[in-house]
Amino acid sequence: MKDIKTVLFITLLFITASISAQEISKNALGIRVGENDGFGGEISYQRYLSDNNRLEFDLGFRNSNDVDAFKLVGLYQWVNAIDNNFNWFIGAGAGLGSFDSPDNDGAFALVAGDLGIEYNFDIPLVMSLDIRPELGFNDNYSDDLDLDIALGIRYQF
Repeated sequence: MKDIKTVLFITLLFITASISAQEISKNALGIRVGENDGFGGEISYQRYLSDNNRLEFDLGFRNSNDVDAFKLVGLYQWVNAIDNNFNWFIGAGAGLGSFDSPDNDGAFALVAGDLGIEYNFDIPLVMSLDIRPELGFNDNYSDDLDLDIALGIRYQF
């Protein structure tokens, strides 16, 4: 089953690679809600670079009895049209953060990938669903692969 999904995904990439990207907005600001080590919601900003490239920055906070933390992730994304108002995107980036728990505190770094689909409404709103694998570099907080699946809603301007 995994092999079939991989083949379908690669086929989709090759088919859509020749399709030019739909116009993406200069700026988009909103939220990205998922579950990744308890960060949950993130403030999300996207900035247009070219017809099919953009930057995305996500800032997440965590405040609980166990740990207080923040995380900032920056991604470079390639955006391609699928059909009508649908786009798919893929990206790569890195991030950093800080945590404070009863046992210890410190900083951490991570590298991230991103793969998703988005829908541009006829109003200045875009909704996305993406998966972002993150590989952390701190033994005390996160030193393994975390998969963050999230729903994003952003206002375009």
